[in-house]
Amino acid sequence: MLAWLGLLTIVALLFLVMSKKMAAVVALIIVPIITALLGGFTTEIATFITDGLKSIAPTGVMFIFAILFFGILTDAGTFKPLIRALLKFAGNNPSRVAVATALLAMAVHLDGSGAVTFLVTIPALLPLYDTLQMKRTNLATIAALAAGTMNILPWGGPTIRAATALEVNVTELFNPLLIPVIGGLLTVLAIAYILGKRERMNIGADIDVIALEQETDTKLERPRLYYFNIALVLVAVGVLISGIAPPHIIFMIAFSISLLVNYPNPKEQGERINAHAKAALLMASILFAAGCFTGILKGSGMINAMAESAVTYIPDTIGSHLAVITGVLSMPASLLFDPDSYYFGILPLLSTTASHFGVEAIEVGRASIIGQMTTGFPVSPLTGSTYLLIGLTGIELGDHQKKTIPLAFLVTMVILVLSLMIGAISW
Repeated sequence: MLAWLGLLTIVALLFLVMSKKMAAVVALIIVPIITALLGGFTTEIATFITDGLKSIAPTGVMFIFAILFFGILTDAGTFKPLIRALLKFAGNNPSRVAVATALLAMAVHLDGSGAVTFLVTIPALLPLYDTLQMKRTNLATIAALAAGTMNILPWGGPTIRAATALEVNVTELFNPLLIPVIGGLLTVLAIAYILGKRERMNIGADIDVIALEQETDTKLERPRLYYFNIALVLVAVGVLISGIAPPHIIFMIAFSISLLVNYPNPKEQGERINAHAKAALLMASILFAAGCFTGILKGSGMINAMAESAVTYIPDTIGSHLAVITGVLSMPASLLFDPDSYYFGILPLLSTTASHFGVEAIEVGRASIIGQMTTGFPVSPLTGSTYLLIGLTGIELGDHQKKTIPLAFLVTMVILVLSLMIGAISW
């Protein structure tokens, strides 16, 4: 009974979210409550929800303040000198232009927003690509690979969702993947270099470096605080990876310092918070709704019941390698599942099932975030950022997917192999 109710809950969630019949935040709350009532649970539902919310509260707080932190630094113009330097480095050399594209997208994607990454990277480099007669498909592909790989970072949406669904600390989930992710980023740079090398150009053309044009309010910029802000980013990320303090505390403190130093006027502080509140609230609401969803499924026993049923149908030879199989399928899964459906509907079932075969649930989570809506998000038809990317570059979705999907899968496989080599994911 519980297994069927759990399956009904997941299928209903997938249908409502993917068909856009209901907003994800609403479906995550309403669907499990209804199925729990069908299962005969009444007053216990409140306890399930409360327990679920408690488990994800630190992650939700971390994400809110991470968005505010990087938003404040962007307002202050912290990343502008880096962007200008990359454009100057690129010059009129196709290989350098391609590598600079990847580096720029990686730098801008520190805030975890695909839309912002593409809105900054594409307009800044598109004139240069056109002048050098470089393919726009290469611009889209390189930006997509860079942003997708960076999306695995601890404050990236998929990683946050995975940590929430598994009820683990985000650093515990991500830290073992640090070296593999670096390997993935180096692979992206290598791919960018090769794509740039293949481009044809007019060697004798006299081409000036295109100036960066960003729609930012120069009144908000704090060039004198550039080195302070960069140091603050490095310290925050360093402490986060080291595990010295919980992630939510790190970003709360980092945000407070960045806001106080860059905008000491209380009125300006309020304006900066309001400017980024929408993005922070949107994701936070989904995370807390997910706490309701996972809390009910776990508290009611639906997840365990589904896993126990699945174990009877999955051969041991497959079940013992479930983490690796998940890693191989993670990037293609981005074409089928949006992040909320996958991480809050599919991942809990996969991880619990894997546990029955002696595979650690957290390894399934790591295998998921190396591809599902990370390297896969900029090619997925389920994300708005994909359409923004192809719209800015003026290319067709099919052309973009045909070129980028094999390379995104390659990057995922590099990360997976490195993860297996260092033991972040067990074979």
